[in-house]
Amino acid sequence: MRLSALRKELAHPRTSIQICLLGIVGGVSAALLIILFRLCVEWVQTNALHQLSNVFSSQGLVWMTMPLLAVLFILVIAYLTGFKHYRMGIPFVIHRVKYYYGHIPFRTTINQFFGGMLALAGGFVVGREGPSVHLGAAGSSYFGQWLRLPFNTIRILAGCGIAAGISASFNTPFAAVIFVMEVVLREYKIHIFVPVMLAAACGSVMTRLVFGSVNELSFLSFNDFSEWMYVYLVGLGIVLGWLATLFNNQLMRIVKLFRPVSMIWRLVLAAIITGVVIMLLPEARGADFVDIHSLFESSPGVWLLLAVLIAKFVLAVFAIGLGIPGGIMGPVMVIGMLAGAILLLPVSHILPVEEYTSSFALLGVAGMLTAVLHAPLAALSAVMELSYSPQIILPAMLVIVPAYVTSTQFLGNRSVFIRQLDYQNLPYAISSIRESLEKTGVMAAMAEDFKLFRDAPEHVLSNFLSQEPTTLVVQMEKFELDVQYKLVSLDVSLGHDSKPIILTEMEGVSAQSTLHEVYEILKKSRSGAVYIYDQEPDGLIGLITWNTLQSFLQKAQY
Repeated sequence: MRLSALRKELAHPRTSIQICLLGIVGGVSAALLIILFRLCVEWVQTNALHQLSNVFSSQGLVWMTMPLLAVLFILVIAYLTGFKHYRMGIPFVIHRVKYYYGHIPFRTTINQFFGGMLALAGGFVVGREGPSVHLGAAGSSYFGQWLRLPFNTIRILAGCGIAAGISASFNTPFAAVIFVMEVVLREYKIHIFVPVMLAAACGSVMTRLVFGSVNELSFLSFNDFSEWMYVYLVGLGIVLGWLATLFNNQLMRIVKLFRPVSMIWRLVLAAIITGVVIMLLPEARGADFVDIHSLFESSPGVWLLLAVLIAKFVLAVFAIGLGIPGGIMGPVMVIGMLAGAILLLPVSHILPVEEYTSSFALLGVAGMLTAVLHAPLAALSAVMELSYSPQIILPAMLVIVPAYVTSTQFLGNRSVFIRQLDYQNLPYAISSIRESLEKTGVMAAMAEDFKLFRDAPEHVLSNFLSQEPTTLVVQMEKFELDVQYKLVSLDVSLGHDSKPIILTEMEGVSAQSTLHEVYEILKKSRSGAVYIYDQEPDGLIGLITWNTLQSFLQKAQY
């Protein structure tokens, strides 16, 4: 009974203690999964480097072998789980959240965990936020499915898991919340915002308990500069907008160019390209922020910075475009850091490179994230949170706005996630009616005060309705292998061949469903009713009539 009451409360689109507690539980479960994932990546990477160093005397051969071995194991896992389940990453999660209430297939989650772990350990230029988003959404939504919560709540739990996953990856809870609202859910509702915020906080707390309170980008600090430099920041944003558009275009070009090629050979090609490049230029390996810190600490020359930037750009495009399981945000942030550091050099005679490299690297992150993902608010909150400095807000805005405008208005660029979704034919846009109705579960709208008759004669039904005209009456007709429910209503047509009552067959929907499923059944006839069942289709627990649904539609419009 308590679980039934919980489900009924969660069917309402409102902030409650129950949804807040679920957000915390979902956030903790997602964070634990991400922490396990990160520990596995470190363990695999450390052991693989140790074993390969014992086999090969040359470090270059070690760097070249690791991507090939990683792809070999990725293909073995994909074969065991089924190649058709090799769909993962943030675009896939956006599609599942929008169209399937955040239900993530289990086999894709297995592929994402082990595939992402091997890709990161193997040195590919991919980010861990892609697996974190997928695993976070899966871990949190599985919890909701296990409790058989309403679908509208499972979608919120998926958002909580995504926020916890990003927060556990970068230790940026505020940016994680904004990312979920701006990129994944694309809406700001208080009953969603609060549990997502709690989940992000839990993800950050859990990460700090295991990996410490200092995030991996703590080496980036912002030093303020004179207002006259703001004009240069506008130019910086324009260049970053162009670079982000180039990145998106080249990524999609690789995806389209190699579409006819078998997945096996695509992954092998990505491993060969990555292995060869990092053998020649070890600084190009991976998308780890610690490596960028080491590079900046070594006071690199402009040619080394430029070479690493080009290498990271090419390796990220090929790795992601050819299907290596991993995220895109990590590489974009690394490319933004390098681009920002390089774009400081033209004014190095005014601003000391040693003092302002971190500042321009942060601004590079802001511009690239904005133009690649089309998430300006998430980018602003990320750099503000990473720098622990509110002074970055105005300079970051002066980079973000021209980067976004240049990318979208002048170069026709769109979010890389949207472009990937369109290419894969994964729908993500839903109508306003569907969006409104999916926020409310059927248990919040169903009528429970109905009268149930079992194979009653028509005159009995007619007499009852004559005495109780406002009561919902249901006739249950039991067959050998099935049960049919019919809505009973008086015939008021006054026709010469009219009958005392009308029996209208009803379809049933699960108690986990939302009002959207009811609308899809009743929209053609615009009359009748749908019955609600808990576990078995023949177990009626409530009714939703077209009139009831119409009242919810009118509320949603105002």
